[in-house]
Amino acid sequence: MKNALLNFFRRIEPDKSKRLLHTAYDAFFTFAFTPNHTTKDGVHVRDGMDLKRLMVNVVIAMQFCYLLGTYNIGHQHFVALGEHLGLLEGFHLKLFYGLVKLLPMWIVAHLVGLGIEFYFAAKRGHGVEEGFLVTGALIPLIMPPDLPLWILAISVAIAVIIGKEAFGGTGMNVVNIALFTRVIVFFAYPTEISGDDVWVAGLTKASAGGVVDYGWFTVHVLNPLFSSLGWETFNTAAAVVDGYSGATPLALAAKGGWEAVTQVYSPSQMFWGIIPGSVGETGKPLILIGALLLVATGVASWRIMVSMVFGMAITAILFNAWGFTAYMQVPWYYHLWMGSFLFAMAFMATDPVTAASTNRGKWFYGFFIGMVGMVIRVLNPAYPEGWMLAILFMNVFAPLIDYFVLQSNISKRLKHAQ
Repeated sequence: MKNALLNFFRRIEPDKSKRLLHTAYDAFFTFAFTPNHTTKDGVHVRDGMDLKRLMVNVVIAMQFCYLLGTYNIGHQHFVALGEHLGLLEGFHLKLFYGLVKLLPMWIVAHLVGLGIEFYFAAKRGHGVEEGFLVTGALIPLIMPPDLPLWILAISVAIAVIIGKEAFGGTGMNVVNIALFTRVIVFFAYPTEISGDDVWVAGLTKASAGGVVDYGWFTVHVLNPLFSSLGWETFNTAAAVVDGYSGATPLALAAKGGWEAVTQVYSPSQMFWGIIPGSVGETGKPLILIGALLLVATGVASWRIMVSMVFGMAITAILFNAWGFTAYMQVPWYYHLWMGSFLFAMAFMATDPVTAASTNRGKWFYGFFIGMVGMVIRVLNPAYPEGWMLAILFMNVFAPLIDYFVLQSNISKRLKHAQ
């Protein structure tokens, strides 16, 4: 069966003169089959884990975040309306509404990003490396659920062209492309990615006076479908209940400290992820499962993860001791549950292309991300988070960290040799 499928693919291979078509064929062929190339002389080792299979492992690890993130989009929407407040109440409404919001973001990110990569691969006459599979899967998870698709498309295009293709393509980028995309949105369209209204989807505003803003598909496709099945439908006249605010725990902590957070959310809610926020950052147990999978498969560095926790914890403990503002007084261990620390630790800081490469360098790299991110989170009055900017900042310094580590190793070996 395998040989028959392989022969079929070989028969339909287009002529190499048709660059774009052959590039697309090569991408799908090498995704389906591992290369059988070996060294010509001497001993060689073969392993099925090539770059494409490695990328697939990362995407699989993120699926846990996609599952909860999709459902949580719908759940937060109905909590704002005062409907289906139980976690499993209105299950079909929450699940399908999450899909309506998240699936278009996933499609746009991949169409734009992969389209650009296919174009540049064809122009350069080389194969497509599936590095964007991870980037394209990460981008929807770090965005607000209501981000306009045209903004997403523009940001992905700029990030891929300037941040990746300008440096030579997959493996040559200096900064994490998914985070670079988010930075473009943050600085070019700040109102679409900050404030209290953007973290709950489908509302004109996430406070009293806001009403639902369902699209054509929800009203004219899903509602008739659910009605024909005898299921509950979307209420197009629903409005946000009095007293509701879509503020995230971080926004509340920045204004009133830990006491302000606990008046709205319990530590349990923050841990399990039943809160507003970026799509993939909320479910901490599922993020940890993904992190363990990445470590077990050798894709991500546990040194970066552990040192990042140390950097964050030590800096937060120092802020607790200082206690000058209410935000500084938030217990250091709750910074693990608030915001995107764990998601950034598992899926962003460990990017093997942009992180430090040496083992000792990874300890310094992760520690400084934790430290710098906590400083930005607590001391920056306009941005009560920090990991996006901290990781991009340390991406730039990762080669310098590796340089000093290598120079130190060379010096030690020269002393031993002398």
